Amino acid sequence: MGSRTKGSTMTETAEYEITRIFDAPRERVFAAWTEPERFARWFGPRDLAAPADRIGMDVRPGGAWEVTFVGEGGFEVPLGGVYREVAAPGRLVFTTGDPDDPGDGPASVVTVSLDVDGGRTLMRFHQYGVNTPPEHAEQAQAGWIEFFDRLAELVSRA
Repeated sequence: MGSRTKGSTMTETAEYEITRIFDAPRERVFAAWTEPERFARWFGPRDLAAPADRIGMDVRPGGAWEVTFVGEGGFEVPLGGVYREVAAPGRLVFTTGDPDDPGDGPASVVTVSLDVDGGRTLMRFHQYGVNTPPEHAEQAQAGWIEFFDRLAELVSRA
């Protein structure tokens, strides 16, 4: 974590990696990342729903993805980005927000690599954030860890 100079303004950047092993074939893990019905069952905090009908995924380089989390009382949080690389079933690279023009909000690039580990899947998750102060990065990393706990529950079921 640190800062980097872009033109005359300082932009805070953050970077981290999370490695997990899932007791499932990588095709199943990849499907959980790319199929709205499966994605809806693990992506997001446990106290918010991500209904499949509120998820859009055009899973190809240049295609957009979007999800709207729904909470109690009609509370909604939209999130989305663009796929940069799609190489099924081993690799996904996508943005959240627009890291090339993030404005005032955080934006990042996520790389998900899925490797065969016996009958299991080794996932390497890497996130690089622009306009991301360290405290936001720590919250995001903790959030992803919770999401991956839910992903493990989903993919370990046949």
